[in-house]
Amino acid sequence: MGRYMMKRLLLSIPLLLIISFITFVLINLSPMDPAEVILHAREIPQITDALIVQTKDELGLDRPFLVRYFHWFVACLQLDFGNSYITGKPVWSLLGPAFLNTLKLTFISSVVIILLSILLGVACALREGKWLDKSIRGVAFFLTAMPAYWLGSLMIWYFSVKLDLLPTSGMNSYQSYILPVSVISISYTGIYFRNVRNAMLSNLNEDYVLYGRACGLSELKIIKHILRNSLQVAVSILGMAIPTILGGTVVIENVFAWPGLGSLSVKSILGRDFPIIQAYVLILAVAFVGFNTISDLINAALNPKLRKDI
Repeated sequence: MGRYMMKRLLLSIPLLLIISFITFVLINLSPMDPAEVILHAREIPQITDALIVQTKDELGLDRPFLVRYFHWFVACLQLDFGNSYITGKPVWSLLGPAFLNTLKLTFISSVVIILLSILLGVACALREGKWLDKSIRGVAFFLTAMPAYWLGSLMIWYFSVKLDLLPTSGMNSYQSYILPVSVISISYTGIYFRNVRNAMLSNLNEDYVLYGRACGLSELKIIKHILRNSLQVAVSILGMAIPTILGGTVVIENVFAWPGLGSLSVKSILGRDFPIIQAYVLILAVAFVGFNTISDLINAALNPKLRKDI
């Protein structure tokens, strides 16, 4: 297992290097000159070519592209993403609190999604074709088809405006989590529980299930074995739910005025605050690669045969 883990971790390093380089390239392809963005943020009344050249010299923007990338990448390894072009503050001082707020929302939503996906997936698989299976899939299809911003607006109108039960924005108490977590869970559970259901159905038709029943094993023990084997597929899918939600909270955070990465990224894009945008994209890329690696390691622990593939 240790050998497999080491090889899997080493394989992720080149991928992260490629992603970081592409991120740096795309940001530098912006038609807006970073020096002009900084001067506009400083409210300089008249921007001249001399000021632009001076600003580039101060920030090292006049150095060769690969040199700038190397210094930026080395600094990122030390969690130094530079300073914001708009506020002048260190990027991590802005990203840190926002990242923690988004992580709280993502973690709670992921736990709810994983539990509901497994519960509904198992229930539908054991009642395949029955009214329970059809009802759950029908309701899930209807709810998943709703845009998150529209569903969030409906829940704000009903639970906050009409009933006056829950806050509409912020994160002042545990009640502030209920609406955004509910919207995220509804949006993603309908997708992931179907994968658990399909994995369960494929295992229900395996020979070991028939053999277990022929040997007189209880239905509960058979279901446990089926669920264990189904989790190999479910872990890969559900493991990617966390970074997907982490990157997909932009709409939800803006609907509920949640002070997280989503809200910060939108403000940075509108203000062309390139250092924050670069750090945001890089953090999401690391999250996707990291959780993908973790899900592979969990699958390898569940199924020793996978360790022989590397």
